[in-house]
Amino acid sequence: MRIYKFEEIQSWQKAKELTVGVYKNFSDNKDYGFKDQIQRASVSVMNNIAEGFESQTNKMFIRYLYIAKGSCGEVRSMLYLAKEFNYITVEQFEKLSNLSLDATRLISGFIKKLNE
Repeated sequence: MRIYKFEEIQSWQKAKELTVGVYKNFSDNKDYGFKDQIQRASVSVMNNIAEGFESQTNKMFIRYLYIAKGSCGEVRSMLYLAKEFNYITVEQFEKLSNLSLDATRLISGFIKKLNE
């Protein structure tokens, strides 16, 4: 199946869902440094997928996908802190963490496919 625009990419769609969830769950958080970092990391996931797709070469795309995957890890790491600091509930943690893991799996699968 040929992909014509980055919006069709499942990992981008999942990353967008993660970003929206992060923004919604941290919108009232007063720890502005923390809030800024987790929001920037979540946006980085979807933006790196988009930017890599637009690069038009598989080698560059794969590089951007690895960066997106790293940003997913950063978000998940920060979610553990958010839970420990009681910035989010256990339920919110589980939902956002699962979205991050789903995005990571999709990105990993996409990298594997592009390397074939």
